[in-house]
Amino acid sequence: MQAELKKSLYADAIKELVSITEGETNVTALMATVACILSEKFDYYFWTGFYVVDPAKENELVVGPYQGTLGCLRIPFGRGVCGAAASTLETQLVADVHAFPGHIACDSRTNSEIVVPVINGDGQLIAVLDIDSVEHSSFDETDRVSLETLMQRIFAQ
Repeated sequence: MQAELKKSLYADAIKELVSITEGETNVTALMATVACILSEKFDYYFWTGFYVVDPAKENELVVGPYQGTLGCLRIPFGRGVCGAAASTLETQLVADVHAFPGHIACDSRTNSEIVVPVINGDGQLIAVLDIDSVEHSSFDETDRVSLETLMQRIFAQ
């Protein structure tokens, strides 16, 4: 996708999502809406959704709202791309998931991935946003900056 088109689509998505979610406090509703809009807007997204920190299980993510094929049900912190994002609190931008140490293949068709930590207004990790693509090297700095900005605008209120 051309860089300018990608930037424009993200600007539209952020504007739309901020407008739609204004005043909404239910985290599940917010996550479902974000996953839906992003999945619809970006044709290179194969799987779009959230893995939520499970308060009943220390250091474990559980699948949350998503769009796409069946996702893994649970992912421990530190395991795979999602677990790495959860344990480091840093966005993981992976051009080839098959070369990522400890990669978890929830769907073997995934070839690249970006995972963004979702931090609430109290500074606590509540989830990770996971986006997969069937193409290699689908995600870049535009995706990283735009998705980090979106997560902050929607969830850190």
